[in-house]
Amino acid sequence: MAQTARRARTEDRIDWRALARAYLFFWYFSGVSHLLLLASGATGFFPFRQGLLVSALWLVPLLLLPRHGRRIAALVGAVLWACSLVNLGYFAIYGQEFSQSALYIVFESNPAEAGEYLGNYFAWWMPPAALAYTAGAVWLWRGLRPLAMPRRQAWAIVALVLLVVFLPATLKTARKRSLLSEAWAESVMNRLEPAVPWQFAFGLVRYEEQLAQMQSLLEKNKSLPPLAKLVDANGGLPATLVLVIGESTNRQHMGLYGYARDTSPQLQALHGQLTAFDNVIASRPYTIETLQQALTFADQENPDLHLSRPSLMNLMKQAGYKTYWITNQQTLSKRNTMLTNFSEQTDEQVYLNHTRSQNSYQFDGNVLTPFARILGDAAERRFIVVHLLGTHMRYEYRYPPEFEHFKDASGLPGWVGDKHLAMINHYDNAVRYNDFVVASLVERLAAAGGRSLMLYFADHGEDVYDTPPHDFIGRNEASPTPAMYTVPFLLWRSPEWQAAHPRSFAGQTGRLYQTAHLIHTWADLAGLSFDGYDPTKSVVNERFKERPLWVGAPGSAKGLVDLRPMLAGGGRGR
Repeated sequence: MAQTARRARTEDRIDWRALARAYLFFWYFSGVSHLLLLASGATGFFPFRQGLLVSALWLVPLLLLPRHGRRIAALVGAVLWACSLVNLGYFAIYGQEFSQSALYIVFESNPAEAGEYLGNYFAWWMPPAALAYTAGAVWLWRGLRPLAMPRRQAWAIVALVLLVVFLPATLKTARKRSLLSEAWAESVMNRLEPAVPWQFAFGLVRYEEQLAQMQSLLEKNKSLPPLAKLVDANGGLPATLVLVIGESTNRQHMGLYGYARDTSPQLQALHGQLTAFDNVIASRPYTIETLQQALTFADQENPDLHLSRPSLMNLMKQAGYKTYWITNQQTLSKRNTMLTNFSEQTDEQVYLNHTRSQNSYQFDGNVLTPFARILGDAAERRFIVVHLLGTHMRYEYRYPPEFEHFKDASGLPGWVGDKHLAMINHYDNAVRYNDFVVASLVERLAAAGGRSLMLYFADHGEDVYDTPPHDFIGRNEASPTPAMYTVPFLLWRSPEWQAAHPRSFAGQTGRLYQTAHLIHTWADLAGLSFDGYDPTKSVVNERFKERPLWVGAPGSAKGLVDLRPMLAGGGRGR
């Protein structure tokens, strides 16, 4: 009777120690990997925080069914353990967080590639580490006790857990009047996804959705007729043509273009070999929208031509080049489906960035090894696209510690205050590291010899407090500033190429030009002509015609704005 009374008194109060032990058990499977990612600087605080919150969801069945708690915990724990081992293995190899981009690589690999992968990356310490990790999980499970408490208190804790996990997404979408809509589901997925097993479940859902979209775009691209009357002035001679696409790099922050700080020392050392175009601007301040135009016949006045006419990749394949795409951008995400569509139009792809979020360390130096390998390919005619992560926000994630060159206000104008300094230094360090990567690509191409050229441009710029009153950072198409659109545009040609094509661009580098017409400039440089080629849209052609520099969202109520007056005044639009 006394024992029954003690049990009754125990069930009348919350056993906080048992509750904490149960929570720690479920958090363990997400928390260990998040601690490692956070400690290594691979991710920010958001995934770690969400792992803390979402892990509490698994307390719900233990609170509602306390008599079956250990059995439920064992079943759930087994699933979480298996998923978390994949996470930890991925971190051990790549130092990154597992994502749907990684699923794309997994599903696109064949068994032979998988075997080669395991052989390359398997290390002796991995099995002992996995066993130690598993032992920790078993030890936590063995210490679990039933969460026995009054039903009212149990339901109160359940309600609190559900509020903590789901209320932020609900409030966010309720403000937009999209409660219980696709936007709400997307917001919930974003908040649950950092924790296992949602990382895999939602990653698979998104992978399937985005893969279907990409396959649809690829099928449409394959059905397009080839360009008519294509003529190659080079007559099938060996050549290596490289297009390097940067990211978020404002040329106003490059020493090569007159910036007061030494942010581009290596490209400046190559200055005698480079042709720098001084007045090139992007058409849109966003990657996808810009490249839909730069890599196709679309432009601001005809934005949908990327769906009905061949792309630059199609053009080069038709001209007889073996085509390659090396990217340090995310592989397959909701925003990057179009980029993966472009990359899949080439013969060979190298995907280097499998992170779930752009807010993670990912250095562009990763492109140098695959670039060197492709330069050694037996193909005589190569077209290589290298897509960099460049100086994409967050800037401090874009350069390794040894490139932290700018640490104070030296070289900066007087308006720079404490609120500006850290971000500008991060951006300038990222620009300096980008300089190293682009110069290294040039050096490797030069060392390979032969007839070759490289064109480098950034997809768009970035306003890093550049525009008075110096209170804005980032990009906003509704309120354009020159810094959002002014991009570097650099051409390098090998001595062999210049001997075969003795052209001087000295009088053409100051032309106002928009990257929306890049396909015409590229065709001109490569010696290609076809029905639809317009020499007046090539910045290197004698017949070039200056046009309005239209910026803004095509088809929007506000319409397009000519950036030329703003470039002259250096002010803010709208």
